[in-house]
Amino acid sequence: MKDIIILGSTGSIGIQTMEILEKRGGFRIKALAADKSVKTMEEQVRKFKPEICCMYDVNAAKELRELLRDMPVKVLSGMSGLCETAICGGPGSMVVNAIVRMIGIEPTLAAMDEGCDIALANKETMVCAGHIITSHKWNESHFIRPIDSEHCAIWQCLGCGRKEEISKILLTASGGPFRGKSREDLLKVTAADALCHPNWAMGKKITIDSASMVNKALEVMEARWLFDVPYEDIEVVIQPESIIHSAVEFRDGSIIAQIAPPDMRIPIQHAIYYPDRLESPVERMSLAKLGAIRLEAPDMEVLRGLPLGFEAASKGSGVCTVFNAANEFAVAAFLDGKIGFPGIYDIIEECMRTIPASKEPSLTEIFEIRDNTEELACRLISSY
Repeated sequence: MKDIIILGSTGSIGIQTMEILEKRGGFRIKALAADKSVKTMEEQVRKFKPEICCMYDVNAAKELRELLRDMPVKVLSGMSGLCETAICGGPGSMVVNAIVRMIGIEPTLAAMDEGCDIALANKETMVCAGHIITSHKWNESHFIRPIDSEHCAIWQCLGCGRKEEISKILLTASGGPFRGKSREDLLKVTAADALCHPNWAMGKKITIDSASMVNKALEVMEARWLFDVPYEDIEVVIQPESIIHSAVEFRDGSIIAQIAPPDMRIPIQHAIYYPDRLESPVERMSLAKLGAIRLEAPDMEVLRGLPLGFEAASKGSGVCTVFNAANEFAVAAFLDGKIGFPGIYDIIEECMRTIPASKEPSLTEIFEIRDNTEELACRLISSY
């Protein structure tokens, strides 16, 4: 039985991954990792009995050790703990990286060095370090299995043709809760409004990112590296029902789309059990009952996350790192009531204009860029 390690086990993707594993089998849960959710981690360890668990937060790890004194589990902490957890299954084990923020980059590289298979839901790995990931020797015999519904859809559609036959990637988006709103409307929206996604149940940050269209910008940056296509050949299309998860247009004009219910268990299962297609983990969808599927162009004037993201993508991984880090701090400030929703765009834009960033930064430089962006973003937030 193959070992599987789940980074981000207490989040939405991690929890659904474990539900699928419990139902489908085929893997032994070797290790779990998370940031701060001690109670959920304790429950998971007691249920699935991994050999190792890691809390990135040192204080959370200390608390967990006390709670699990009666369990034969090794509790690690910090970045070194995350990386040790990622490689504990050895070559050929499966690592699901669903941990959030830039702390997910180094465990991905550690797993690659070890020769593990990787199912990836951590956006920052490709957004900030895509140029490093794709040049890694690991890529000669492995590939990233994308978990995001859009990238998993593109991966499946690409099986219908050769790389040289691709005309463009069509990355779909629901448009979020503020689709059709004006700039004046955005001045009045609250965090509660932004957290009401029409189709998906997700964590707070990614839900806000979907409302601002920043999430889709990050997915453009990911797709550029995951599928080795220029960002200019990626087009975003609004599909409000979230039924078409993405599509690929080939040079003969054929468009191949992946259609499925808006449920993350489908791409999670596909990534983990590939190349096998298992029975659907959700209720099947009837196209006849659906009746119609809407498609439209994104609003690039009001929801400015997307045009700012395309600008960052055109300037390289350094500016993409600025974009990502600035958004992270701006979203936290919005959720805390320190800035209004349009302030997210203002902070991203000012940081992009101000922070120096090379096109292909080293790993050390990536984290320096993040720190410089944090410093500026915090100053901007405090001035609101």
